[in-house]
Amino acid sequence: MSTEIKAPVFPESVAEGTVATWHKQPGEACERDELIVDIETDKVVLEVVAPDDGVIESIAKNEGDTVESGEVVGTFKPGAAGEASAKSSGDEGDSKGDDQASESAPEESGPKAPTDGEPILSPAARKLADENEVDPAAVHGTGKGGRVTKEDVQKHIDQKGSAPAVSGPSKPAADAPVAPVQPGERPEKRVPMTRLRASIAKRLVSAQQDAAMLTTFNEVNMKPVMELRKQYKDSFQDRHGVKLGFMSFFAKAATEALKRFPAVNASIDGSDMVYHGYQDVGVAVSTDRGLVVPVLRDVDGMGLADIEKGIIDYGQRAQQGKLGIEEMTGGTFTITNGGIFGSLISTPILNPPQTAILGMHKIQERPMAVNGQVEILPMMYLALSYDHRMIDGKEAVQFLVAIKEMVEDPARILLDV
Repeated sequence: MSTEIKAPVFPESVAEGTVATWHKQPGEACERDELIVDIETDKVVLEVVAPDDGVIESIAKNEGDTVESGEVVGTFKPGAAGEASAKSSGDEGDSKGDDQASESAPEESGPKAPTDGEPILSPAARKLADENEVDPAAVHGTGKGGRVTKEDVQKHIDQKGSAPAVSGPSKPAADAPVAPVQPGERPEKRVPMTRLRASIAKRLVSAQQDAAMLTTFNEVNMKPVMELRKQYKDSFQDRHGVKLGFMSFFAKAATEALKRFPAVNASIDGSDMVYHGYQDVGVAVSTDRGLVVPVLRDVDGMGLADIEKGIIDYGQRAQQGKLGIEEMTGGTFTITNGGIFGSLISTPILNPPQTAILGMHKIQERPMAVNGQVEILPMMYLALSYDHRMIDGKEAVQFLVAIKEMVEDPARILLDV
């Protein structure tokens, strides 16, 4: 009996979504909890997985179609044998009578022993191996009874240095070499804006129209932090299992400064000013789908290692589109680092309803006057964009100076001076 494949129930802040990618097509076999379709909203990409072992029967919503919360996007037939599973069984003649047999004796009850020395592959693993021309006998199986899983095949591909397989149907157009542009040609390519990028564009324009945005600048000598990092980076990594970066220093310095200047940690709600007694710092992350800002909660109670681990985890999951909506809402302050792309200076745009955002930039060696002498120091420009309706210029400048002083003398963070 067929079951409906439904879009996830969206949060109240999300009205609708778009079918981004079908990873399985009608007739393809699926394993329980295997990803079958991505639904993209204006904030995150939600994954829909197979409810059981079976086959995709039909697709009701194609890629690019708009879907509402809980709407049916396709149908799924549990226990049915698809093309991939029939191929892996090696017995196409009996494939029509396998439906009832698979229901009474599913594959999880114990893998069948190979009859000719060929390893047992799951349907997903078989499909991935076929797409990448991988010899199943060369793959080491880590599943039950030596069964080769999709992850085993992908690991084998990565170790060989092969190009990663594209999930779902093959896309030869994307893999084909781009034809050289001939003299006189003026090629164009029109691509629909993703829902996430459209939402980002709307919020950025709104921020500039609705806020009295102003930016103040300063510069910070990174030499003390760089020397501290060089001295302790090995022992820090050995103890915490993560590298010591610069972002954690700025997050801690910003948190201490936010406690001293509450207006910078506030937000505007209509005609009300909301002062937050906690510091939830958002960290801007660039992805292929657009810019997202996951939030580190209660940074005041986090150590440098906790901050670094949180940033790495968010960065990895952001690239995979696996961040939850709750992880990208509710921040009180944002830090963005354009320096990783080489930006020397910029004016970051506010992330509403927050009233301030800190911009970090490239570390550049420059000649600086120190005690009447010229020294070459690693300097970074800092930019603080703020909402002048909420924050006065004096507070904004003093806030940025406080961050500068704490980064140039990290002991201030520990001593709260």
